[in-house]
Amino acid sequence: MTAERKRRIIIIDDEASMRHMLRLVLEQEGYQVAEAADGRAALAELADNPCAMALCDIRMPDMDGMSFLQNLQQRNMALTVIMMSAFGSVDTALECMKKGAYDFISKPFKPDEVILAIRKAEERLGLQTENARLKEALASGKRDRRLVYASQVMDEVMTRVQKIAEVSSPVLITGETGTGKELVARALHRQGPRKDRPFLAVNCGAIASGLLESELFGHVRGAFTGADRARQGLFSAADGGTLFLDEIGEMPIDLQPKLLRVLQEGEILLVGENRPRKVDVRVLAATGRDLHKEIEAGRFREDLYFRLAVVDVQVPPLRERKEDIPAMAEHFLSAVARREGRPVPVLQDDAVQSLIDYDWPGNVRELENLMEKVMIFCREETIDLGSLPWEVRRRERDLSSNLSLKQAIARIEREYIRKALAATGGNKTHAARLLEISLRALIYKVKEMDET
Repeated sequence: MTAERKRRIIIIDDEASMRHMLRLVLEQEGYQVAEAADGRAALAELADNPCAMALCDIRMPDMDGMSFLQNLQQRNMALTVIMMSAFGSVDTALECMKKGAYDFISKPFKPDEVILAIRKAEERLGLQTENARLKEALASGKRDRRLVYASQVMDEVMTRVQKIAEVSSPVLITGETGTGKELVARALHRQGPRKDRPFLAVNCGAIASGLLESELFGHVRGAFTGADRARQGLFSAADGGTLFLDEIGEMPIDLQPKLLRVLQEGEILLVGENRPRKVDVRVLAATGRDLHKEIEAGRFREDLYFRLAVVDVQVPPLRERKEDIPAMAEHFLSAVARREGRPVPVLQDDAVQSLIDYDWPGNVRELENLMEKVMIFCREETIDLGSLPWEVRRRERDLSSNLSLKQAIARIEREYIRKALAATGGNKTHAARLLEISLRALIYKVKEMDET
């Protein structure tokens, strides 16, 4: 799908004033817009000028929105459709989605609601494109370059992944922050029978607890203040595929029984609805926390833990698989070089050895970020020890005869800042609390570190 087609949307509505208003809103956001007064005219337009998305009214003369959806299915046309109606109800919205619509908006609506619905739909299109790319890569026998490793311990992890990819049991993936738990989850999905179906991911710690239930299970119109339209949750969107729950240890305790019900019964309950619905989703979860301690503290349900950990995969930290570091460093350098249209610099032996000697508290994520930083500041054909940031070369400094107390304190301060940022996934507010300094002070010190 071309970038032009991704930005092209067709508005299907018999009211010229509605089409004009939507055109102004969409063009202001940079979209290309086509118009049609009914479903039949839209099909003719799409035959000549394909679009990626449609905003379609339900009630129209000649061919209404429901008939338009049916025709799309009969013609096997790939189009993401967001339905619109001033006469909407929960039943109407559900009927639209059964016939293939992605979302439903009730009229009258605010421009921001339309743009938000389109952004969500674009995320799904991105996932579909990624799935198609992965299918092509698998069919051609290409190696997955996102999982780069040379160590025996990671080879054992991936052997385990291959064995459990074929089953539908939940999997709990554990490991420190930045070790690549989501990459392992994606590998489980790609190597299993659900590889042609969606893979969706959500960070349970990144969404406010009051919104997480709606995000996961969806809600009906009027379920709570501001719920002016029905919304499909991630479990419904991932039906037949895989849902990856990252940072599962952050899930609120009152929401955990509802997840347990999905795992045990294969049912979800939308917010504001009394009738459960069946879903077929493989759940993969990941955490950097010690869930046994969370259970003892009353923050995590023991029955949910045992249901999630039917099978477990532990991803070792980078310091325990240092054989992977040279290949991974070169991989990240190549990725940045391709993105920036630059030749790939060669890592010198002294630089490689320094990378191997470093402990990598931020794991793979820290290595990736560091390689990008090196590419930004180094414009040479080779990367030697002097091209690396100070923290990676600290052993060289420790072995020197420099006995400056001021510099030693500065090194310790930077080390603690780096560890705090790694422990909080880069969240400066949380890191400042751990370090017991102000956020402003931390931002200033981080800026100083980046300039060093």
